[in-house]
Amino acid sequence: MPIEVVRKNACSTIGEAPHWDEDSQCLFFVDICANSVHRWNAVTGVEQNIVLDNTVGFVVPWAKGGVIVGLGKTLTHLDWNIEKTTLLHEVDDGLDNRFNDGKCDPRGRIWAGTMGNGKDLALIPKEKGSLYSLDTDGTIKKHVENITISNGIAWSPDNKTMYYIDSVPGVVYAFDYDIDNGTICRQRTIAEFEKGPFGSPFPDGMTIDTDGMLWIACFFGGRVMRMDPETGKQIRTVEMPAKRITSCCFGGTKNDELYVTCCVEEDAEKFPLTGSVFKVTGLGVKGFPCYKYRGKCITTETETITAETETQSNL
Repeated sequence: MPIEVVRKNACSTIGEAPHWDEDSQCLFFVDICANSVHRWNAVTGVEQNIVLDNTVGFVVPWAKGGVIVGLGKTLTHLDWNIEKTTLLHEVDDGLDNRFNDGKCDPRGRIWAGTMGNGKDLALIPKEKGSLYSLDTDGTIKKHVENITISNGIAWSPDNKTMYYIDSVPGVVYAFDYDIDNGTICRQRTIAEFEKGPFGSPFPDGMTIDTDGMLWIACFFGGRVMRMDPETGKQIRTVEMPAKRITSCCFGGTKNDELYVTCCVEEDAEKFPLTGSVFKVTGLGVKGFPCYKYRGKCITTETETITAETETQSNL
């Protein structure tokens, strides 16, 4: 399976949350602790980078323009063209938390979770995060509490099941999903990663293919694994040229390319492609489109944050 480096060393901290936008043929992703949102145009090869004033856990395009980002512990609209941010919601009052991974369901709701802040993984406080949804009417709802590192989310092809990862216990959960009302119930565990010493692989971001198989990024594992959610068994592995793999999504004109992000490695000599964004082809499977937020942006406060924009050509 060919693996191409589409953005070499693009991220200086934690590359995360890739999102392929069909309309523009652009890949969005974030560099969490560099406070930056990235947009790489697959047609022109040009990457744009906007730096904000807090961590950025995820990015999702809004159907009416701009993007929604998990900025610190807020959901915020970013007008890409004028670099203006508009606060929509703030969560986890009184907690030193931030948003991590997030994405939209097929109806255009955003689902995203929080986690406690920590300078490194070993210092992240346990069970301080929660899982939220931003509905299409602009209201926010908390669904799950006591999450340590909220991460990958995906929906089954029939939209009757939502899959969700809490990374530190290393668990992939499934919920019954009501696509009409945007609610979950009947939480159960479908897979547990083997617990080991610090540095052992654990599940991070994920996506799903049209066969209903999950593709899970393995942090510290240097791979993306394809897993059958019915059995919880690994059925395929894609070895990556980086160790701290964070997330993946399908994209390309046929949704048959897998885009993969990673975190910066401590040993850059051993992993010279640290912080890069990769494209895997020849998988023989296709994914679903990455969905946009299709709801209202009801503002609670408006402010303009000074943003720095960098434009780079493809390497």
